[in-house]
Amino acid sequence: MTLFTFLLFTGFVAFYATWQLRRDQLNTKDGYFLGGRSLTGIVIAGSLLLTNISTEHLVGMNGSAYKNGAIIIAWEVTSALALVVAALYFAPRYLKMGLTTIPEFLEKRFDGMTRTLVALLLIISFVATLLPIVLYTGALNIEAIFEISDLLNVSQREGIWITILVVGSIGAVYAIFGGLKMVAYTDTINGFGLLVAGLMVPILALISIGEGNLFEGMQAVFDNNPGKFNVVSRESGVGEGARSAILPFEVLFTGLMVNQIYFWTMHQSIIQRVLGAVSLKEAQKGLLFTGVLKILVPLVIVLPGLIGFYYFGESLYDNPDHVYPQLVKMVLPAWLTGFFVAVMMGAILTTFNSALNSAATVFSLGIFKRYIQKDASETRLVSIGKWTSALLAVFAIGIAPFVANAPEGLYQLLQQLNGIFFIPIASVIIAGFLFPKVSAAGAKIGLTFGLLFYIVTYYLLELDLHFVHIWGIEFVLNIAVMHLATLLFPKRNTFIMEDAGLLDLKPWKYAKPFSIALVLVTIILYILLGNV
Repeated sequence: MTLFTFLLFTGFVAFYATWQLRRDQLNTKDGYFLGGRSLTGIVIAGSLLLTNISTEHLVGMNGSAYKNGAIIIAWEVTSALALVVAALYFAPRYLKMGLTTIPEFLEKRFDGMTRTLVALLLIISFVATLLPIVLYTGALNIEAIFEISDLLNVSQREGIWITILVVGSIGAVYAIFGGLKMVAYTDTINGFGLLVAGLMVPILALISIGEGNLFEGMQAVFDNNPGKFNVVSRESGVGEGARSAILPFEVLFTGLMVNQIYFWTMHQSIIQRVLGAVSLKEAQKGLLFTGVLKILVPLVIVLPGLIGFYYFGESLYDNPDHVYPQLVKMVLPAWLTGFFVAVMMGAILTTFNSALNSAATVFSLGIFKRYIQKDASETRLVSIGKWTSALLAVFAIGIAPFVANAPEGLYQLLQQLNGIFFIPIASVIIAGFLFPKVSAAGAKIGLTFGLLFYIVTYYLLELDLHFVHIWGIEFVLNIAVMHLATLLFPKRNTFIMEDAGLLDLKPWKYAKPFSIALVLVTIILYILLGNV
């Protein structure tokens, strides 16, 4: 029954997405890389959710919540604030310029070398951090639930290797042959499937704990350890113990929001859905609807970890990334387990696909067309994009098994590694928009400084600072370095943001009131849960 429901839902998603693409032109640049600029708000929201939420969240964040409590919720809830910024400030400007990639803006604002440097960093960050961790956590979850190693009579390590290979290969096929629109449609179905299946895990667990009463079950979990529900961490982000702290509350006001703004307004795999919108109105709807979902998502990726502590106590403290798979096996019936694993595999595939598609877009349009074949046709660019996806998938599959045993958990590892790339790129893009005097030379010097600063302070000097604090310091210093470098190498020409005339730029009339509501809900949530 588990296998049947798994195959049924997986087959339905594949059939639906293929049917939707039956008339699409996938051999053109916009058709393959941007879904023909035809994505609507609901599709964008579903795709953004699934591109963001994958098994590193289901496994990693629930593992962290089990061990460290609800403080990890900050990564999710503060996303709503960044999505407001994306909807009201960045989306109108990106769509006005008719961008296909974020590095394309850097060429318009600075120069071609800045675009190339950022494009290379994006591709490296996808292959070195995101893709391997997504594949490994996905394989860990599938192995724990389906017990692949027992079915194939191999060791657990070999079972995880096999699962990584199979899932990575299927994901690559989706990304290579379907382009962004295939990814977006599969994301949408799997996104809502993930919410349904993900909510069933804590609901069924709480009903079981409360002997039929959901609220009594919740009360029992809360009474077991009320401190786990507090979202305001008492950890210190400075001094002894700061490096091993999970998420001190103070970091919300230093580097965390810089990271969130980068991820939701500048990260290629995220913003590519917005660039593929049919209009500004639909882009804003998609971003703000995602903000609502991000506030609800902790019910799926934090609450189960807290329930896991009720069931397992401290017995899995050395292996927190095993908590969620064990909980799923414990509470879900066989027929629902198959559906859940199908949705979870969809979450793996869509995050994996999205990163591959984005990396292929950045390479084909930003590097291949610029340096290798300037007169390449659109068909040629699509072909290069497919080959790029295939090659990067092979690299990611090879690296994935080596991310096991991260000391602070897999989600924490992902965030620490992201700091190498995210903050330098964010500072250059923000300078491009907010500081018109910063020159191309200043941008390149600031980018280089940011990369070296994080690596030296966090990995070589091992300063007693939480890594998110280092992000905040790095961002401020990057902006200062760019301004100082501009004094030595001043700007030569003025950037004018021109309207490409590709889309209807009329904003959604409810965008501002919706944004205000999201900000208020985020603040109220912290006030309520911060007093637990």
